Amino acid sequence: MSVPANSTPKSNRTTAKSALKRLVLGAMMAAMSVVIGMFCKTFLNFGGGLWRVTFENLPIILSGIFLGPITGGMVGVVSDLTSYLLSPQIYPPNLIVTFGACMVGITSGLMAKFAVRQRGTKQIALAAAVAHVIGSMIIKPIGLFQFYQWAVLVRIPLYLVIAPLEILLLCLLWRQKSFRKLFEKM
Repeated sequence: MSVPANSTPKSNRTTAKSALKRLVLGAMMAAMSVVIGMFCKTFLNFGGGLWRVTFENLPIILSGIFLGPITGGMVGVVSDLTSYLLSPQIYPPNLIVTFGACMVGITSGLMAKFAVRQRGTKQIALAAAVAHVIGSMIIKPIGLFQFYQWAVLVRIPLYLVIAPLEILLLCLLWRQKSFRKLFEKM
């Protein structure tokens, strides 16, 4: 029995639909990260950017956990570079900081996929905590060292406050049925 040329098997349509949903959710998360970052740069910026309270990693971590490490990493890169393009900066993009944002997404995705597979608050807490340690407390400060020298170390205790707040927000989001439904079949 031959398949007509203009029709596709059901499994191909399902795969294409899933890929499109992943792409749209990833783009939405990248946009959310940029908007949150711009808001924080404007209203929660203290000490010339050194003491910037931000939650821009929240959508990147969400992407890693629910859409996978590759999509999470891509969301981190896209959001960081887009944020750079929208900022009035005269220096070239700091690719080490971009790599840190990428690692936030990759690490949260890997932790969710291999460390705690059961969806829930344990998975979110572990994935977000490890992602913050690797991306926000190790890699990003290395990239920012050229601008702030040793003063960049103040960002580490700052993320000891921001990370638990982001984890709390993620866990509160997870408790909402509508939120869980958005990422249910991913």
